[in-house]
This record gives sequence, C-alpha cells and structure tokens, in this order.
Amino acid sequence: MLNQTLRKNSPKRRSRQTSLRWDSQWLSPRWYAERLTPSWQACIPLGLLILLGWGYAAVAQAPVETVQLTIESVNETANGLKVGLDTMWVMITAMLVFFMNAGFCMLETGFCRQKNAVNVLAKNLIVFALSTIAFWVIGWGLMFGDGTPWIGTQGLFFLSGADNSPATGDAYQGVYSAISWTGVPLNAKFFFQLVFAGTAATIVSGAVAERIKFVDFLIFSLLLVGIAYPITGHWIWGGGWLAKLGMWDFAGSTVVHAVGGWSALMGAAFLGPRIGKYSSNGSPNAMPGHNMSIATLGCIILWLGWFGFNPGSTMGVGDGSLIAHIALTTNTAAAFGGVAATITAWLVLGKPDLSMIINGILAGLVAITAPCAFVSLGSAAVIGAIGGVLVVFAVGFFDSIKLDDPVGATSVHLVNGVWGTLAVGLFAVGPGTPLYGEGLGPAAGLFFGGGFTQLWYQFIGSLAVGGITVLLSTIFWVVLKAFLGIRVEPQEELEGLDIGEHGMEAYSGFLKESGVGPAGIS
Repeated sequence: MLNQTLRKNSPKRRSRQTSLRWDSQWLSPRWYAERLTPSWQACIPLGLLILLGWGYAAVAQAPVETVQLTIESVNETANGLKVGLDTMWVMITAMLVFFMNAGFCMLETGFCRQKNAVNVLAKNLIVFALSTIAFWVIGWGLMFGDGTPWIGTQGLFFLSGADNSPATGDAYQGVYSAISWTGVPLNAKFFFQLVFAGTAATIVSGAVAERIKFVDFLIFSLLLVGIAYPITGHWIWGGGWLAKLGMWDFAGSTVVHAVGGWSALMGAAFLGPRIGKYSSNGSPNAMPGHNMSIATLGCIILWLGWFGFNPGSTMGVGDGSLIAHIALTTNTAAAFGGVAATITAWLVLGKPDLSMIINGILAGLVAITAPCAFVSLGSAAVIGAIGGVLVVFAVGFFDSIKLDDPVGATSVHLVNGVWGTLAVGLFAVGPGTPLYGEGLGPAAGLFFGGGFTQLWYQFIGSLAVGGITVLLSTIFWVVLKAFLGIRVEPQEELEGLDIGEHGMEAYSGFLKESGVGPAGIS
C-alpha cells in the first residue's frame, strides 16, 4: 500500500501530468484568445491560408515534373538493361563457340592415329591463339571496316577505328558501320566474330593432319585469319558487294565453313596423301582412327557449341522467338543429318559406320548454318537429311580422286557449306512472314514461290568466295612449299609426328598400333 502511494505521488508522474495539461492548452482556441492581442489573432488564419496556398502549388506542379523525370529515367534504365542483356547473350554464345575448339580437338584426335595425337592436339590448341592475334592486328579491320565493296580500309589495325557502339542505326558514328545493326559494345562484337574466325582455321587442321609440318600450319593459319577469311567475310558480312547483290548467309555456311573447307581442300591437295593411304591400283586403304570414344565426345561438344554458333548470330535477345526458332532448326537439321548418314552408310557400306554418323550430324549442322533463321522447321529437316546423304558420298568421291582427308573436313564443311548456302535460295520463306520482315532476310526461295532469283544470288556468292579462297590458299601453300617445305620427311611420318615434331607421346607407356594397310605401313 505504501509503495502504491509513493508511485502515485512520485515527481516523475506529476511532471507527466503537467506536460499533458500544457499540450492540451496549446490546442485550445480559448488559450490564444486570452493571451494574444486581436492583431496577432488575425494573423493566424492569414498564415494558415498562405501555407495552404503554397502546399497546393507544390502539389499541382510536382506530378508533371515527376512524370517527366520518371519517363526519362525509365527509358534510360530500360535501354541500359537491353544493352546489358544483349551483351550477355552475345558473350555467352561466343563462349559456346569458343568451346567448340575442344570439340574439334577431340574429334580430329580420335579420327587420327595414336602416333599423331599430340600433333593434332597442339594444332587445335595453338590455332585459336594465332587467330586471336591475326584477327586483332588486321583481320577485324579488313572484314568490318568501312571501305570499298571488296575490302575494308578504315580502322584496320588493332581494333582502333572510331566507334560509338552500342549506338545503332542513324545514331551510330564510327568506321564499322556494317555491324552497327547490333546494339552491343565494340568489344563484344569483336569477341563474337573472333571465335568464328578461329573456327575457319581449325577446319584446315583435320584435312592436313598426319603429314604437315607444324610451323607451316602455324603460318598458314595466320595468313588465313589475317587476310583470306576477312576479305570474303567483308563481301558478305562487311557490307561488301555480295551483301549489296542480295546474298544471305545468316551464321556462316559460306563465310566460315566453306572458306575453311576450300582452304583445307587446297592444303590436302598440295600435301598429297599419307604414305600407304592408296594402293598401287588407286584403291584406298583404311587408316582407322585410334579412339572413337573421344571422337564421339567431340561431336557432342560441337553439337552443343552450334547452339551458340547459330542462335548467337542474332547478336541480340529481342523477344526470344527468333532465338528459339533458330535453336530448333539447328537441332532438327543435325538430327536428320545423323539419321540420313546412318541409313546411307548402312546401305552403301553395309554397316552403320560410326564415323559416318558423326560426320552426318556435323553435315546437317553445317548445312543449316546459312538458312537457320530463314526456313521453316520442315525445311530444316530436309536440308539436314540431304546434308547427311551428301557427306557419305562426298567421302567416297574425294577418296576416288586420291584427296586424302583423315577426318572428312572437306566433305563436311566444304560440300555442306556450299549446300547450305544454296539451300537459302531454295527454302527461304521470304519477307513479310512471321520469321523476318522486309530487308531483314532473303527473298523467297524457289520452293516457296520466289523463283530462281535468290538461288542465283546464292550461287554467285558461293562461286565467288570459292574462287578467291582457292586462289589465296594456293598462293599461301605454294610460297610455304617453296621456302619451307610443307610436308615432313617420310621417316618422320612413319614414326609419327608426335616424336618427330614434338618429341613426346600422347600415350607414353601404352602399346602403339601396329601396321595399317596391306603393306603393314603405319
């Protein structure tokens, strides 16, 4: 009881009661009337009116300014996000294409003999390093620099030309206007195109395997990526004369694969066949690859990488529908190419040869690379199936003319690079369809009511690119042969390039293969 009394009469409680009483007085009009003069009392409502007026003006003006600032900031943010998203898409797909180097390593090594495994691996590894240097030094400028219809002349060296990417269209100010249609930074454009250039050089490696000098391959790769590839690339992707003519190659059946295939063809021709490949009567002798397991793994890696190669060539996300369509046409062509090659090999060779299945899948992928964005899913199936059939007969044809290609690079990349380019002129659905609008793709193909016009453009483009690539490759190979010699000595070839060129073995301590062919030549 005493404690309660003390709490009730404590100083703190009395202070709180006094404070509440004074607060209630400040809220009472009577308190002001008793203590303020009439003039001060009149000032109170006037001050309230002024305060309300200012508040109303602030509220009336704030929404307009806020809305304007909000629209501008939203647009700026949206544009920034779009550039960021497109850049991420381009970089990720470029990394998928880069990963295809691992696929080429596995595929070519598995198709070649054990004694040359280190050499094949070394070539496929170093070729991208060389491609990076050559394309950065001059290749990019020759391919995408503004200039003549035949070659780029501005911003030639070291990616140094004026450029305000990611600006596009009329807002773009620079010397790489041919690729200003994509709204990503210049470095992203360069990296994406670089991995394509490296792919063209890698194609050559397989066709010249098991007998070329290592140093000659290095020099040829520099010349191909630094000079030959950018010149023909400028014609089609750099705004050159073929682009103006009306030829279309969406992701590189001609620009990448046929160029690599023509270069490989000339290299194999100047080198000649491997020792023991052909008998005295001209019949070919089998020289089977030493590891079909890693060759199959290489095929799967390449198949995966193609989902960067083709869909990535949009170089922008958009609403995603075109990316999805291209991924489906790419996969469908690969599937039908593999099945068609399997059936064809079974009928022609008597067995479903695994190497033909692998190359059939790759043939379908190469063939669909040019038309992937311009054709329907059904057309993609037909294009891939024809590619799978072509590759089986192409391997036999090149053997019949004694052109020794250990991995079938010419049959896959050259033959089907040309076929895929022509397929645009046969199967393109035409502008004004859900796939693409006017000016964003080729005219309708022959089978879709467009007549022979687009097919003629595609034929002219294939012929022109093939002609100049054969010419330049011939010059490169002839000069290398005259000054350095392009083929290893017979004894080194018999022993294996791993020891002769690199002084090491891929499978040290493992049993080596014995002889191959009727004469026991390995």
